[in-house]
Amino acid sequence: MKIESKTVSIPAEPEDVFNYISDLNNFKNLLPQDRISDWESKEDYCSFKVQGTATIDLRLKSSKKFSELYLESGEKAPFPIKLTVFLSEMENGTKAYQIMEAQINPFLKMMVEKPLANLFDYIADRLVDQFNK
Repeated sequence: MKIESKTVSIPAEPEDVFNYISDLNNFKNLLPQDRISDWESKEDYCSFKVQGTATIDLRLKSSKKFSELYLESGEKAPFPIKLTVFLSEMENGTKAYQIMEAQINPFLKMMVEKPLANLFDYIADRLVDQFNK
């Protein structure tokens, strides 16, 4: 399964956006606070429980400076997840979007596809909000 978030325009330089999201301690600020619990994080790792579902953990695997970040799920996640964040410079800021790839059976896909798509669009909007303060 592959989900691509909407593309957003962030009023900040790619370097600033990259530095913010490459510190996974900041990832909590991008999630819906009323739907997560049991948050843990370090600079290159985060773990959280999504209300009514499973615990997800993500680790920063690699990056291309100021343009791409690659995260992968760890052993807590219910299925393998790869998340890539794409950043590109544009006039007056940064264009950003995410692509999540997961190995999910067809039955589970029907249940999680729409909530995950909504979550990644929410994360995109929150990233814009972080730089609009």
